Amino acid sequence: MDYSDKLCQGYTRFRTYYYTCMPYQSNPPTRHERQLYAGMDQFLYNLKRLPRFEIRLGRLRKYGGNKFEQKGVDVLFAIDLVQLSVGKHIDKAIIVSGDSDFVPAVRIAKDNMVITELFYHPIEYSHDLYDVCDERQEMTQAFIDSVSF
Repeated sequence: MDYSDKLCQGYTRFRTYYYTCMPYQSNPPTRHERQLYAGMDQFLYNLKRLPRFEIRLGRLRKYGGNKFEQKGVDVLFAIDLVQLSVGKHIDKAIIVSGDSDFVPAVRIAKDNMVITELFYHPIEYSHDLYDVCDERQEMTQAFIDSVSF
């Protein structure tokens, strides 16, 4: 059983969506940047081979020296959740996040009769997202350790 199936807890998993960005690459990229990029590329290659697994890539923007910001990832998530909900493709959405930007998309999903369950980090999460979801589960180390491969 993988983490996606464990999170579904008896529901049939339609698909797992993974939202991320590739590591930043300067022009020309440093050796370290190339290594990070190659590692992420291999990781995503392995994820793509899993059944019913979809990768959604935003982009990484560098600003202020060594600060980075993901761009487009939140919008990709919101679009997918709204489309799946409005199209009646899902009965339940499992959300592993702590980002309050997802609150409007979760509300639309709920308006379309989708049960929303949040798996959240015990320290870093949005109380607004926590409050809007139907069900909530703290992502504990015991839960992570309970998944076998």
